[in-house]
Amino acid sequence: DIILLAMIAGFIFLRLRAILGKRTGHQENTDTRFSKQFLQEKILKNKLKNFEFNEKEKKEFLKGAKIAYETIITDFSDSDNKLTRCKSLLSEKIYDQFKEALSEREAKSYYAEITFIGINSASIKDHNRIDNNLEVTVDFVSELITCIKDKNKKIISGDSDKVKKVYDTWTFSRDTRSINPNWLLVDTKS
Repeated sequence: DIILLAMIAGFIFLRLRAILGKRTGHQENTDTRFSKQFLQEKILKNKLKNFEFNEKEKKEFLKGAKIAYETIITDFSDSDNKLTRCKSLLSEKIYDQFKEALSEREAKSYYAEITFIGINSASIKDHNRIDNNLEVTVDFVSELITCIKDKNKKIISGDSDKVKKVYDTWTFSRDTRSINPNWLLVDTKS
């Protein structure tokens, strides 16, 4: 039995050695992807530490902010009251505020009809660093068709045929210590 167990252990050892290889201590670093990735992350962290935006970075940020804006607006208007598409874009505080507003709307048997027409403009109003958090405040001008209806489809507020110009100021934040590259919506003003 001992010989059989020793043979099995030897076989497993040889298979592992064949699969994993043997380290002699004289290998050269043949995979440069790690060092390039490490260097890029170091450059990104340095930029985030100083928190300066060049024009290209501002355009990229605004592109993402516009997508987030549209996603959040349309998800908030859905009647399922779950905020499923935009939950990962919201801070816990904003998520709770949106859920509360949706719950109030549902308790009154109201539902929202929001048609997102488009964003006329988006501009960075301010950006700063607060401890380990980066914050960017964006002014949005968008066009929506909005109305709130009761369970009998009677319009309570808004107009289902009129395009309304909406001015919003949203603040996005990102924790520099987090490996998550996403920015979260942390404050809204209309």
